[in-house]
Amino acid sequence: MAEIIPFNRAKKSLQKKKDEQKAAENRASFGRTKAEKLAEKARKDQIARIVDGARLPPDDDKPE
Repeated sequence: MAEIIPFNRAKKSLQKKKDEQKAAENRASFGRTKAEKLAEKARKDQIARIVDGARLPPDDDKPE
């Protein structure tokens, strides 16, 4: 037969596994160095400047 364990113990074990997985995901996404964060911000700023520079001016003479 299978080993009988209390429901609370099984529930806590399952929650602990989920928490560990979430922590691993957070370390991967948020655990970057300052240089990596600055490089990512610079890249996003550069893309934003390129997109903003390519926009057409608003057409004020256009009738509605």
